[in-house]
Amino acid sequence: MEKTLPPIPVKRYFTIGEVGELCGVKPHVLRYWEQEFTQLRPMKRRGNRRYYQHHEVLMIRRIRDLLYDQGFTISGARNKLQEMVQSERDRRKAGEVPLEGMEAVEIDQEEFEAALKEGTDLSQGADRTVDLSQLLNLRRELYEIRELLSPGH
Repeated sequence: MEKTLPPIPVKRYFTIGEVGELCGVKPHVLRYWEQEFTQLRPMKRRGNRRYYQHHEVLMIRRIRDLLYDQGFTISGARNKLQEMVQSERDRRKAGEVPLEGMEAVEIDQEEFEAALKEGTDLSQGADRTVDLSQLLNLRRELYEIRELLSPGH
């Protein structure tokens, strides 16, 4: 019964109708969830119109997953979401930056750089060919994006 959700477009604000479409829930459900989940606080403008930001859309998808796919109660989902938020805060304090939707790639930094110099392929299997210079460029770009998104920038 799990339906795939559409990708979230790159834009600053989303209306309640857009968020409903992106998350597969009706607007009245979103308004109810705002009362139940204190972390969910869309900006309100004229006429009390709600405007959600990207991180709130992601949070709504998490809530939806907890309630609809994993079978949590509202109270259980609230507690689980609080645990998830605290865990992310702890990781950020420790200098880790989780990348939403990306699988972690475990590789030793020295091994990576040595393989880059030697031109060794660190991928596993013929179907996962990795150009190490592209990985290095990607890592550099991700660090730049993290800097741009960091608070106080």
